[in-house]
Amino acid sequence: MTSVTQEAPSTDDAPPPMPADSWRTRLRDPGSWAEWAAPVGFVVMVLIFQALNTTFLSLGNVEAMLAASAILIVLAVGQTFAVSTGGIDLSVASNMTFSAIIFGTVFGSGAPVGFAFLGALVAGTAFGLLQGVLIGRGKITDFIVTLGGFSVASGLALVVSDGQPTTVIDRFVLEFATGSVWIIGYPVIVAFLVAAVAHVLLFHTKFGTHVLAAGGSEEAATATGISVARVKTAVHTISGVCAGIAGAMLVARIGAAEPAANTQFLLNCVAAVVLGGVALVGGRATIIGPLFGALLLTGLTNGLTLVGVSQYYQPVAVGCVVVAAAFLSRYQK
Repeated sequence: MTSVTQEAPSTDDAPPPMPADSWRTRLRDPGSWAEWAAPVGFVVMVLIFQALNTTFLSLGNVEAMLAASAILIVLAVGQTFAVSTGGIDLSVASNMTFSAIIFGTVFGSGAPVGFAFLGALVAGTAFGLLQGVLIGRGKITDFIVTLGGFSVASGLALVVSDGQPTTVIDRFVLEFATGSVWIIGYPVIVAFLVAAVAHVLLFHTKFGTHVLAAGGSEEAATATGISVARVKTAVHTISGVCAGIAGAMLVARIGAAEPAANTQFLLNCVAAVVLGGVALVGGRATIIGPLFGALLLTGLTNGLTLVGVSQYYQPVAVGCVVVAAAFLSRYQK
């Protein structure tokens, strides 16, 4: 993959080749730093924490960090599609919880684990599709729809489960959660596959071009024959698919379907997208950036724990990093 960032199509002629000193110009441009905030920040973080504690890059710790980042990567990928259109999905974490509860309910009924996974995927997709229709066809602001969806999905999870967790004991689920290829666990492989499919969909298909065009300018996209309503419906459906996959992964990770809210995943997946250089106003996106953003946030929490920083200060550090990335995104062109 030679390109990690794509912008909404333009009718302007291609720009002339960049002069020899273009890299110096880009280094002085804060907007360029926004594109590389996550990869550069990730490398700097690794160097600092490895210098402070040599166990940071030990195989065991790297394996643990990758496993902890898998769910966040999947959610960040789904969130990227929503943000690419200039919107946001505030319900993604609650949808994940609802999907996890459907997984536990189907499994608890005696159905095979494959049907439980399918149930989680269908639940997440259907919830995302419903929100997408309200946003795209109903012309309701995505912030309002997904904020309401956040509450609805949380409530449905409690109603369906009666507020009680469902323990999931299954050999396949256990092997999926604990198995690995070297230090890369099966959940991480799934997360990377989701990211790879999303990259192809966003940058190598006509649909991806329509997504970025709709995010760049709805009026211009409509004038070229693009159905913005369909695009918005589709991106929120994709976010729902990712929430369904993440819900099944969450059940495998903790061994149960918990109805408790997972708001930290919402905050962190939005943070990963911001760190990844995705323009919050739409029209500019990347998949590799949010992936690195998710790894950075997971590594930051892990590294602060290793060096003995209190868990009460860790959200402060994460918040500062995200605000710095958001500040740089203001200069993106």
